[in-house]
Amino acid sequence: MHFKITSTQNPKVKSLLALEKPRERRRQQLFIIEGIREIQWAIEAGYKIGNIFFCDDMVDPDELDPAFKKDKLLVPVSKEVFDKIAVRENSGGIIAVAEMKPHALDQIKLSKNPLLLILESVEKPGNLGAILRTADAAGVDAVIICDPQTDFYNPNVIRSSVGCIFTKQVASATSEETIQWLRKNKIRIYCTYLPASKPYHKIDYLNPSAIVMGTEATGLTSIWTENADANIVIPMRGKIDSMNVSTAAAVVIFEANRQRGFK
Repeated sequence: MHFKITSTQNPKVKSLLALEKPRERRRQQLFIIEGIREIQWAIEAGYKIGNIFFCDDMVDPDELDPAFKKDKLLVPVSKEVFDKIAVRENSGGIIAVAEMKPHALDQIKLSKNPLLLILESVEKPGNLGAILRTADAAGVDAVIICDPQTDFYNPNVIRSSVGCIFTKQVASATSEETIQWLRKNKIRIYCTYLPASKPYHKIDYLNPSAIVMGTEATGLTSIWTENADANIVIPMRGKIDSMNVSTAAAVVIFEANRQRGFK
């Protein structure tokens, strides 16, 4: 075990804090994971974990899962240091550094009757995290992010997804590449689109399906709506004409699950 770090000026602490910046995460291909459950899921998903920092006032290293200790450097830190490096509250006193993974379309493993969620140009880390949590709950095959405006490993994505970034297959590609890949795999495309004429619950999702969501501000671009097998809409009965994208995703995905008998 490493010696206890008590200074916020320690080089390891400064290196960890640098990973809060997207540019530094991309440069080093490293990111931060907070929380025992989230780190455990990352290990199970095959992520390579480096240093694990823990506050010994909050965590007893002898009680950690053996997987946390195998080939990893446990670094105890003081409460002051941990408060400095922690991004979120209630992180359980433990933070790990992990290596990023590639997220290519050709790495996705499809089931016999896949259900996919596709997001175009998602911007807000909180929305992406909430959608990943919904995708996990619904058991979709994968989430594909097209032309992303935020990175998967933003600490707020991991926090708001409660670690579901590690429990689902996630890929990134351009919209053009994704449409070609869907056609190649004979997956029908259903785009949520406000001017659409087909209510979402009148669509048949029993066959391989991809549900495509756009941003709350601008919706989907024309490349999606023009290549859709159907453009769908969630009927609104209030004064506003839209809802949060993570909520809209949950509505449509669980309708698809209902039709499939939640199998």
